[in-house]
Amino acid sequence: MSKVEMTVNGRAVSGEVEDRTLLVQFLRENLNLTGTHVGCDTSQCGACVVHVDGKAVKSCTMLAAQASGSTVTTIEGLASGGELHPVQAAFKEHHGLQCGFCTPGMIMAATDMIERHGGKLDEKTVRAELEGNICRCTGYHNIVKAILAAAEEMSGAAKVAAE
Repeated sequence: MSKVEMTVNGRAVSGEVEDRTLLVQFLRENLNLTGTHVGCDTSQCGACVVHVDGKAVKSCTMLAAQASGSTVTTIEGLASGGELHPVQAAFKEHHGLQCGFCTPGMIMAATDMIERHGGKLDEKTVRAELEGNICRCTGYHNIVKAILAAAEEMSGAAKVAAE
């Protein structure tokens, strides 16, 4: 057994876990943060994407002990004060989801993508970067549209804040 301590969605948390406990299991089973989904157990679908120290990570490939001391953000930690994060709002507005199973991982991957590219994205880049996230319901058209809209809004908000 290992003791893990981390900050999850701005809150300090800790727990005792078996050494083989995956981060996704710790989040879902120990912290009851069930927005992070387990889709494939093979790191191919991306339903389990969270941010660890500001970077997108497939939480089914990381041990909880490896995340000890880190800052973790899950889909539950994106919204602020009851207001959706711009990526969440764009997915809602542009119908970037159907069944919703892949949506948390898509949104977390998209948020990371937008931050890394400074909002400067095109359809080709978005589609290439989504290769690690599988949606079995859609043709990705509305997901891409939502990510591009969120990137535009977020880069526009950054410009306004800088002025």
